[in-house]
Amino acid sequence: MSTTTDLQYPIGRLTHVMSANDPMRRTAIDEIAALPARMREAVAGLTEAQLDTPYRPGGWTVRQVVHHVPDSHVHAYIRLKLALTEDAPTITPYDEKTWARLADSRLPVEVSLTLLDSVHARWVALCRDLKASDWARTFIHPEYPEGPRTIDWLVQVYAWHSNHHLAHITSLRQREGWRT
Repeated sequence: MSTTTDLQYPIGRLTHVMSANDPMRRTAIDEIAALPARMREAVAGLTEAQLDTPYRPGGWTVRQVVHHVPDSHVHAYIRLKLALTEDAPTITPYDEKTWARLADSRLPVEVSLTLLDSVHARWVALCRDLKASDWARTFIHPEYPEGPRTIDWLVQVYAWHSNHHLAHITSLRQREGWRT
């Protein structure tokens, strides 16, 4: 992944392969598996004021980013399970911006870091057990009218999503000179 000076997309915008191969899938799963520890490291030692600092002008605070990631990844995990157990289920999108303003996004980050540990342990276990035919299983995402999304797509998107939000925090730390 390349880096960029775009504060909203510090690793660049998502580009994914519609049909991934096994090494690409393993890499994506490994990135998802590594996120909980990397997220903990990214926020280690931050003060309350630093946690409440937006990663960019008009952007979420570090705290909101930390709470957003498990919100989003719980959805991805459930979407995976639905796609594995139902024929092309229609998933429910959510308004992430509104969720980021709810009271639970002001809790200590440890609450969401613990949730991230648990969700990722289960999610990665499922991903590592997928059979070749499972990667093509689909679900309907109403925000993508061009057609069904595959499990292949889901895993590629969330590997990027993991690194995307991690980079919001790590690039802010670097810009501000906050030590790890």
